[in-house]
Amino acid sequence: QVLRQFVRHESDSVSSLVLERSMNRVQLLGRVGQDPIMRQVDGKNPVTIFSLATNEMWRTGDSETQGAMFLWHLGDISQKTTWHRISVFRPGLRDLTYQYVKKGSRIYVEGKIDYGEYTDKNNVRRQATTIIADSVIFLSDAGMKDKV
Repeated sequence: QVLRQFVRHESDSVSSLVLERSMNRVQLLGRVGQDPIMRQVDGKNPVTIFSLATNEMWRTGDSETQGAMFLWHLGDISQKTTWHRISVFRPGLRDLTYQYVKKGSRIYVEGKIDYGEYTDKNNVRRQATTIIADSVIFLSDAGMKDKV
């Protein structure tokens, strides 16, 4: 019965078309890499854009630990930083993000991932991956431009 809630079958005589629910959801927690900018495409659809860094850390070496608190004392620590392009289209959220987020702010972003193409100034087609933010939660005011 759970399956019937998520899948609807059309009649066999028409086709075997199946409509399924799907999900495109992203959750990121990190620090802002640069002050947000606001852009408009063709004089409409303003968007606030900024980069967000997330870090992944792991211990290398042969030593084993008994708890996370010893992680920093045993073995070598490796880190990988991943940069994400965040776009905020929702009017209220777009304006608040532009006004109050600053480089270094620690924020939590929920949204969806979007793959697109654009043509650069040299007329070369390029691919772009963007996180379209539905929700932004401000976790620190240390990087904010002004206090709310």
